[in-house]
Amino acid sequence: MKQNAHWYLSSIGAKLVMATTGVLLFGFVLSHLTGNLLMFAGPDAMNAYAHWLQEKGMLLWAARAGLLVIFTVHIGSAIRVHRQNRAARPDSYAVSSYLATTYAARTILVSGLVVLAFVIYHLLHFTLGVTNPEYLLMLDPQGRRDVYGMVVTGFENRAVALSYVVAMLLLSSHLSHGLTSLFQTFGLHGPRFKLLADKVGPAVAIVIFIGFASIPLAVLSGRLN
Repeated sequence: MKQNAHWYLSSIGAKLVMATTGVLLFGFVLSHLTGNLLMFAGPDAMNAYAHWLQEKGMLLWAARAGLLVIFTVHIGSAIRVHRQNRAARPDSYAVSSYLATTYAARTILVSGLVVLAFVIYHLLHFTLGVTNPEYLLMLDPQGRRDVYGMVVTGFENRAVALSYVVAMLLLSSHLSHGLTSLFQTFGLHGPRFKLLADKVGPAVAIVIFIGFASIPLAVLSGRLN
């Protein structure tokens, strides 16, 4: 047990845990985006999907609890890696390293914490109905929870819609560096892997940003109503 704890607290252990939990969270982001894009298929498709999820009952809440644990471990590991890097980096090296790294890399901890704050608000807003309890009372003609109408109503508030777009921009920046760093963390070195990492991370991040941001922007433009 002590040996496992020592491994986790080490720099290599913390980076591997952060990368592994990051992969799991990335999988959730992709599945969440896939479900969200059903907004463009219309109210029936979106509400049917949401109803299917709600029918899972305790299984759905167990999945949410698991995601919360993974999210917490990911953030804890990221903070530990950040502190270890600062402690091991001389001032002169810090200056040259700053010039060599990308903006996404330099702000990855901040972007991650901002995204965390947004996720908490997003849950309070849409999932738990704390900020807008009337959303939980919205039903479609089939008597299902009207998730489509809830999303449209929520994003008709320009401040909410634009804050969502900004949060997705930060999430994409976070993913861009995170996905690029995965190759190095998992020991995939060499020019070929570096070229692949440099292209895949930013490209996937852009696609995810466009996918998520398209929904509030479509509401504000009247495409979704």
